[in-house]
Amino acid sequence: MKKIITLVALVFFSVSTFAQTQWTVDPYHSSLNFNISHSGISIVNGKFLDYTGSLTTKGDALNDASFDFRVKIESINTHVEDRDNHLRSADFFEVEKYPEMTFKSTKISATEKSNQYILKGELTIKGVTKDVVFDVHYGGKVKNNQGEKLGMKAETTINRFDYNIDYNPTATGVGKEVNIVIHLQFAKQ
Repeated sequence: MKKIITLVALVFFSVSTFAQTQWTVDPYHSSLNFNISHSGISIVNGKFLDYTGSLTTKGDALNDASFDFRVKIESINTHVEDRDNHLRSADFFEVEKYPEMTFKSTKISATEKSNQYILKGELTIKGVTKDVVFDVHYGGKVKNNQGEKLGMKAETTINRFDYNIDYNPTATGVGKEVNIVIHLQFAKQ
């Protein structure tokens, strides 16, 4: 009887392992964007250009999916070179000491709305790790001559002070809340 239970457990484990699908970010069809208030009267937009990401799914939707991302902070781009260099400095990201930010998911759950999910995970910036929650819109999958692709949009807002990005501590010049909007397309591996 023990052998049968062990065999069933092994078969179940093998089937669940094979049911997983691996995906990697397609950088040609993805973007990591942010915006922040400037002087309380306008918004500055920016993005990161150098990043890698992987996704593991089980089944057709995002239930039980897991995400893992690495972003090279040096690749920050607000279309103003002097500002980008300032953002790389110790006043903001301190790129030489903290070259990457990372995100690792802890849970994803479907909401009552079709193709809407809540993605929870740990975001690490400047050596500080905090829990964050993204609202995710799942765009679905498509097959073409370049293989199978999966698309989504994820949004959240973080407080930069939580990550020791404390330049302008009154937040009168540079806002404290950073809105993050990520458009992702993954390629099936």
